[in-house]
Amino acid sequence: MFKKEKVKDLHYSVTGVISAQDLQTAADEILMDYGKKAKMPGFRPGHIPLSVLRQKYNASAYGEAIDKLMNKDLNDYISEKKLRLAGSPKADLAGWEMGKDAEYTLEFDILPTLPDIDLEKYTVTKKVTKLDEKEVEKALENIRKSRSTAEKQDEKYKAQNGDTAVIDFKGFIGDEAFEGGEAKKHHLILGSGAFIPGFEDQIIGHKVGDKFDVNVQFPKDYHAENLAGKDARFAVEVHEVRKHILPEMNDDLAKQVGHESVEALKEHIRKIISEQYEEASKRDMRNELLDLLADKVKLDLPENLVEQELTMVKQEHDRNHEHCDGDCGKDHKWDEKKERKEAERRVKLGLILAEWGTKNKVEVTRDDLQQAVWAEASRYPDPKQVFDFYNKNQNALAMLRGMIFERKALDAMLTHVKTKEKAVKAEELFKQAEVR
Repeated sequence: MFKKEKVKDLHYSVTGVISAQDLQTAADEILMDYGKKAKMPGFRPGHIPLSVLRQKYNASAYGEAIDKLMNKDLNDYISEKKLRLAGSPKADLAGWEMGKDAEYTLEFDILPTLPDIDLEKYTVTKKVTKLDEKEVEKALENIRKSRSTAEKQDEKYKAQNGDTAVIDFKGFIGDEAFEGGEAKKHHLILGSGAFIPGFEDQIIGHKVGDKFDVNVQFPKDYHAENLAGKDARFAVEVHEVRKHILPEMNDDLAKQVGHESVEALKEHIRKIISEQYEEASKRDMRNELLDLLADKVKLDLPENLVEQELTMVKQEHDRNHEHCDGDCGKDHKWDEKKERKEAERRVKLGLILAEWGTKNKVEVTRDDLQQAVWAEASRYPDPKQVFDFYNKNQNALAMLRGMIFERKALDAMLTHVKTKEKAVKAEELFKQAEVR
């Protein structure tokens, strides 16, 4: 057992001694295991003398022996004291020489004990909103647009908002053409906002064969600095104008998208919108509960976990900073005090959710993981890459499992708190940020 211990809050520093004899005995046991597999000229595997093994492998065997005996001392200690480590301990063996007693020091932080949390004393707001039939009609209109056909119009037809214009264009700043400002037979949906403000508006009203100039000003925050804020002229020629013909919303169209009738399709849309409202409302409830937990629960934090969190955020900040060529602006400056406070908050909430979830038997099932991977994969053009990534990267899978666990723990907590309803408009539900 340790001969000296120093405890400050959650930080422990303990000192122990391993006798030279115990070290050699442990090292010899490891050497004998080496000897069962080692191949050396003149000896059969398993028949290599210990003295020969010591000559070749003693240093590495001693290293393993020290780790083994220090870990045994530490495990006995934390078992007796009923402690839980918050990360790996740091070992100091300064001054030790082979063949002598090994005095060592271990420093480590332990996890705090979560106080009882009376969730029934907490109240969060549940935002509720009535389903607006205009949203259903908007969704039906989007379905019609997705099934539209673009019909080429004759030379007398003037382009309207929503039409597709097939155009050539070439851009100039003054009399000089600029790089990237030219295209042939480009298909531009008028009113889509795909081009800089004012460009599409000046195409409206023109016919096939028209050649004209479009005059615009690039936005001041335009991504190309050589163009930002400058006046530009585009020489434009219209080759085609195509009008989008929308199909009638009837049972036949509903069947094309997998429903028996227009009414069945509407019910499906209502269900999806209601689920979106419910999830958005729950997201805000989660955020409010996290704020309450961060404010109300008093918990000492292991300093090493806070430092790890802060280091990761600093590395991410530095990586992002490399890509802004020294002109990142005020918002990109590293604020140590602010970032440390946020790191402490994240560590605190992580510990609370982990402790409460474990105590209340929250589990992440195989289905939970599969659904999360499927949801992420669906956002990418090649879902197989996402599946392969998680199959080959167990650390990433473990992180995903941890995120799911925290979400399930938080949702389980919400079943214990009180709620008060607040009627809001739909747009208010969707303007908030994701869970903090």
